[in-house]
Amino acid sequence: MGDELARQAATALAGLLAARTMTRTDLARAMGISPGRVSQILSGDENLTLKSLATVAQALQSSVEITFRLAPPRREAAQDSPTDRPSSPYAPTVR
Repeated sequence: MGDELARQAATALAGLLAARTMTRTDLARAMGISPGRVSQILSGDENLTLKSLATVAQALQSSVEITFRLAPPRREAAQDSPTDRPSSPYAPTVR
């Protein structure tokens, strides 16, 4: 679940970066880090801390919202198929 959450956060951040018409270099400058580090953050493979998410959000003039929801009850494994599985109820929202 953690890997999926990291990928969702990276996807949301990349979308927000595009919506702001900022490049990775622009974001790196705004955050005071290297463009390579921005690439690591946006790769979805990084274990981002809340502090780093807050720093990215501040640089994008945005906020981070984290919502915890109860997961739906799991059905029997034999009945599960990849298309029947719900997306993560723990997806981050970046605005």
